[in-house]
Order: sequence, then structure tokens, then C-alpha cells
Amino acid sequence: MKKTLFMIHGMCGGVWCWENYITYFEGKGYRCITPTLRYHDVDPKASPEPLLGTTGLLEYAEDLEREIKTLDDTPIIMGHSMGGLLAQILGSRGLAEALVLLTPASPHGINALKFSVLKSFWGVMTKWGFIPRWGFWRNPHRLSFGKAVYSMMQLLPENEQKAAYRKFVYESGRAAFQIGFWLLDPRSASKVDETKVTCPVLVIAGKEDRITPPSVVNKVAEKYRHVSKYREFENHSHWVIGEPWWEEIADYITEWLNRNIE
Repeated sequence: MKKTLFMIHGMCGGVWCWENYITYFEGKGYRCITPTLRYHDVDPKASPEPLLGTTGLLEYAEDLEREIKTLDDTPIIMGHSMGGLLAQILGSRGLAEALVLLTPASPHGINALKFSVLKSFWGVMTKWGFIPRWGFWRNPHRLSFGKAVYSMMQLLPENEQKAAYRKFVYESGRAAFQIGFWLLDPRSASKVDETKVTCPVLVIAGKEDRITPPSVVNKVAEKYRHVSKYREFENHSHWVIGEPWWEEIADYITEWLNRNIE
């Protein structure tokens, strides 16, 4: 029976983010399931669904859990960026045979607000670069092209940067707030009980990543040190699923899965 990879995209993304990995892992004999987060299956040129702004991590996780429970096997959950945090939440619910976290967003208790992270989201949180944008946590948002390149795609060729950005949709202000400002979140939506994560966990960081810096990603791996393996790749940034030499990371994941999954 084929092993199932349940692949969760990150902020502003969709199934398109996984195109390289779907082709690669299906070629290795895996069955790839690629859900789209709530309100993300839309035309990037369209106005965002107003409810998106107040849709949080727990709503995303609820949808994903429901879909996982329809499967006929326990999947390997792979998540990129915010999808990596959602994978951690689902893993703590006993829904994964293994977790593969690609440049994952960090859970409650880990300070992710480094300078480069604040710079990445500065336009979301302020007006004209200096006036606080009150209520950003309840409105949809999307990074500008310049900030998307700075924070996530600086290693992509320019034509690929533009092609990817044209597919970006709006993201939830609530979810961004729950990740970055977890101390102020009354629901503690990003909280993960590490003692309930008992499956093998692979945590991948890119040395040049600015939106989930390797120093933060390493702390994610430390949280699950009883079951985790951490690997940092040089010459890689946040967009490890599509930037040049993405195959070396996919190859490493394959080798790790072969060693850790029966």
C-alpha cells in the first residue's frame, strides 16, 4: 500500500506551491493529498472573503483534521511555513505517522519576532511604514511583491518570483497575529503540547530564511527533541519547495522517511 503524504501549504498559498514535490514524491511511490486552506481556493485577483480575516489557526486545523479522518491510513503530514505549524498541531492530536516541517512557523512559547520577521510584516502592521494599523489581526492581508521577495523568495530567479507572486492570495490577519503575538492571544491557538507529539519529526531550515529564521526553526526542533531531527541547508531560504536545488531537500526527506517509517 502506498504511503500517504498530506501536504499543507503556508500563508497566501495553495496547491500550486507543491507542484515540484507532488511530481517528485509521486515518482517515489507516495500518494500525495494537497488540501487547500479555508478561503484560499480563490482567484488571486479577486477581493478576499471578508471572513478570512478572522479565520484562525484552529479553524484551519479543524478543516484539516476532518479531511485526515476520511483517509484510510494515517498520513505523513508535511507542512511548509504556516502549514508546518498546522502540522505540529495535528501531530499533537495523534493524526500523523510522521511530521516533515519545512521552514515551519513556530508555536506558542517561541519568540519568532526577529528583525527580519518584523521587516517582512511591517507593511501589514503599519500604514505608510510608521503608523500602527489598528485591527490588522481581524482583516485579510497580503505581502507586497517587494516584501514577499525579501522575506521568502530572494533566491528565486526574478521571472519565477513574479510567477509565484501572481498566485498569492490573501491571508488571515487572525492567523498571523496568533503566530507572532501568541502571548496576547486569549485562545492560545498556536499552542502545541510537545509531549503529545510522539511520531518522528523532521525539521528543515534554510540558512538564508528571513521570515522563519533558522535560529527560530532550531527552537522548533528543540521543542520536539525527544523525537526530532533538525537539518539546516545552506544556500536555501524560505521557499525550499521551489527555489534552486529544491531537489536536494526532497532527496534528504526521502532518505529520512526511508529510515524512520516502516
